[in-house]
Amino acid sequence: MADEPLVLGIETSCDETGVGIVRGHTLLADAIASSVDEHARYGGVVPEVASRAHLEAMVPTVQRALKAAGVSARDLDGVAVTAGPGLAGALLVGVSAAKAYAYALGKPLYGVNHLASHICVDQLEHGPLPEPTMALLVSGGHSSLLLAPDITADVRPLGATIDDAAGEAFDKVARVLGLGFPGGPVIDRYAREGDAGAIAFPRGLTGGRDPLYDFSFSGLKTAVARWVEARRKEGRDVPVADVAASFQEAVVDVLTRKAIRACKDNGVDHLMIGGGVAANSRLRALALERCADAGIRLRVPRPGLCTDNGAMVAALGAEMVARGRPASALDLPADSSLPVTEVSVPGHTHDGGHDGGRDGGRDGVPAGAVHGGAAHRHDHVHELSKDNLYG
Repeated sequence: MADEPLVLGIETSCDETGVGIVRGHTLLADAIASSVDEHARYGGVVPEVASRAHLEAMVPTVQRALKAAGVSARDLDGVAVTAGPGLAGALLVGVSAAKAYAYALGKPLYGVNHLASHICVDQLEHGPLPEPTMALLVSGGHSSLLLAPDITADVRPLGATIDDAAGEAFDKVARVLGLGFPGGPVIDRYAREGDAGAIAFPRGLTGGRDPLYDFSFSGLKTAVARWVEARRKEGRDVPVADVAASFQEAVVDVLTRKAIRACKDNGVDHLMIGGGVAANSRLRALALERCADAGIRLRVPRPGLCTDNGAMVAALGAEMVARGRPASALDLPADSSLPVTEVSVPGHTHDGGHDGGRDGGRDGVPAGAVHGGAAHRHDHVHELSKDNLYG
């Protein structure tokens, strides 16, 4: 509907330059420029390379998104951006760009949390999120169980990885097997031809005295590396497909088991799975099977919306606008370790504190820190060329 908020979202927390445009719960454009090929030769993401790639891709990607959506930048009701968590330099590029667009266009700015955005993106495919929502977020940097009574203001961590995230373990195991980077898609592909029960790899933190909702994949990764090393020392071939399938099964078994437990313990009858690893075919299949057995409804966005993208940021930004949440100040900081409990960041106070909105106020908003988005302008913001920004 035309009266629903039209929001542009910018995502640069890692190696994807994502720009999405959303009207209400409708996705109009999802433009992505990936630098993954530039990182492949290093076997992982290089922060400096990612930051430079974001700088080069930002304006063209925004222009591509506007063209795909068939809207003008002046039509926007707000600009949303990932303020954290993520790689510091990469985040700074996105936050700086979002500030520039918001200032030049005279639109409110919304700095939002990367993890909350991964939850909110499901609204673009399956409609409004139930409240509360139980979410399992699994990616290269995060493995988290989150309870969200209000996706715009109240997200509560129930559990998280204590070492390697699941996606990171996929990358490292792929490297051990000589399968390249990124590891998730290639492990998934090889696993389809393998026997998931061929090798009994360990399931971390599943003992009776272990934390109920936390995850650990470091031991699993080490177990795979030692198994492969021992096999090679014996001069025997490594059954790559069986190793991939057995490793993958160990990961998704733990993820789904703990997620179902969290739903039951908290009286939530549905589960949302997001993050890059949510594109994994075995995770989707096992989650569907176990949710059906437990009477839990499963919500998983299509694979393209599970990985990092601007659409998810725009989705949360549009929800912020629709619910009348306060906009961020133009001195919005990028916070590489932003906790998930901070769904949005209003910006720092002006009494000497650069606290990112953490101290001295109700609901994490410092008194007097909420400014009217682009209406609150600062002397240190220099004149911008609007032609260079959006044509």
